Amino acid sequence: MVCVSSTPWTPVDRSTCDHCGAHVSEQFRRVYGDSSDRAHRCGECDSFRRLSRGTGAGVDVAIPDPEIAPGRHGGEADV
Repeated sequence: MVCVSSTPWTPVDRSTCDHCGAHVSEQFRRVYGDSSDRAHRCGECDSFRRLSRGTGAGVDVAIPDPEIAPGRHGGEADV
């Protein structure tokens, strides 16, 4: 049995971060996301300092990415 949708578009789930898949709230997406309320990065995979400068909306910033710069996410570098 094949289910055919009567709508011409596919529903988009924007409740997760595009980068890491963590849940993001509607308010987070409105504040930090892009113009389509989509979160490119979130507090689970990025620092607040970078998010507040636009990484949640997909903007590249000069502050080092915590995933590739050890010790930049509020903790010590893993040894």
